[in-house]
Order: sequence, then structure tokens, then C-alpha cells
Amino acid sequence: MIVYVAGPMTGLPDFNYPAFTSAEFQLRERGFDVQNPVASEAENLSGAPESWDWYMRRALRMVTLSDGICLLPGWQASRGVNLEVTVAEALSLDIRPFDEWLKEKVPA
Repeated sequence: MIVYVAGPMTGLPDFNYPAFTSAEFQLRERGFDVQNPVASEAENLSGAPESWDWYMRRALRMVTLSDGICLLPGWQASRGVNLEVTVAEALSLDIRPFDEWLKEKVPA
């Protein structure tokens, strides 16, 4: 099962990358394949932060390739995550908070 990690970034220290990285690690430990929007930074060749829409275009692509969305704390206040959730709902993806995903282990 492919799970996309969604959470707030704008205005947070280090754009909240540590929380995304930690969530990815914990989800992989439980056997999930993980789509982490932080990975889109590898496509950023400018050396400077790109625009919000640049990141969202990549994030939404990841959402469409996923089976579910893992919501990090504080997601409700994020314009980007609300858009990701809207797309996920339209695609009937499994949408749950981070702690709910941690209760599960993907069968081998």
C-alpha cells in the first residue's frame, strides 16, 4: 500500500521536514511504501525555495499515485493539505491521521 505523507510546511522551522522524514521512516518500518513531498526537493535545481504552486504540482502528482494519505498534526490549518485531502476524497483514498496509520502493519 502506498501512503502519502501530508502535513503543514509553510511558516514552520525547516518547513517541517523533520516531521515528514520521521513519519516516512515509521511508516516504512510498518511495511508501507511512502510518498513524501519532501522528496520533491531533489527536483529543485535552483538552490532556493520554489513557489507554492511548484511544490503543489509535485505533491498532487504523488497523491494521485497513492492509496492513502497520512495526516500529520496541524494539517487542518494548511491550505496545501486541504487541497490534497480534497483530491484524495475525490479519488476515494484512505485518509487517516498519523497515529491511526501507526496502529497497522502491512502484511508481508
